[in-house]
Amino acid sequence: MKPFATIVLLMCIYLSGSDSAGLHGKSVIFPTETDNSYVRLNAPHFTSLNAFTVCLRAATEATRSFSLLSYAIRNSHNELLILHVGKTQLYVVLGSSEDRFYVPEMNSLLRHICVTWESKGGEITVWVNGRRSARKVGGKGRVVSGSGQFFLGQEQDSVGGSFDKSQSFVGEITDVNMWDRVLKPNEIELISQSCFSSGGNIIDWGSTTFTPGGNVKIENNNDCTF
Repeated sequence: MKPFATIVLLMCIYLSGSDSAGLHGKSVIFPTETDNSYVRLNAPHFTSLNAFTVCLRAATEATRSFSLLSYAIRNSHNELLILHVGKTQLYVVLGSSEDRFYVPEMNSLLRHICVTWESKGGEITVWVNGRRSARKVGGKGRVVSGSGQFFLGQEQDSVGGSFDKSQSFVGEITDVNMWDRVLKPNEIELISQSCFSSGGNIIDWGSTTFTPGGNVKIENNNDCTF
């Protein structure tokens, strides 16, 4: 008698409210407009930042306002907010400072977006697919305070909540990384050209744990080559 064949089926199940490992080679899909779908990135606590670089890839066909990344602390729900407004405007909000950049229209093709900022001169720059914007000045002399929460897919109007359906993201986000320094232009260009790069020391898409909520899907990023 032949031995029975053993079939092992492996399934990844993402339960709302439960922490999961990093998202190496994965994309987060937000299928519909909601006020309860999100991904919280459980970044390590830091005291404060006087510089940063945030990079991500995103695709959406939405033409209204939506949040790409929201970081809130107790006394400032817009401590750091990267908000897309209409078809071609990207807002970088640092507390009471708000700077607007006109960028190519978002569409269903994934694009690479980076935002850099440093406190000393207040210089803010946006990069799209490795090409930089004109430099602007905002948040000069301030710091980004720690002990807050990072969210994808929703804008926080209070720490960890008070989401607005009309500002929710619909589409795909992947490769979210954040560093506590301004990356060099050649670093950003190299990162934009590769599907997955060395992760940031604040947020590392490959290892930072995450907590999904609502109707989000985690899918393999089939465009990636490793």
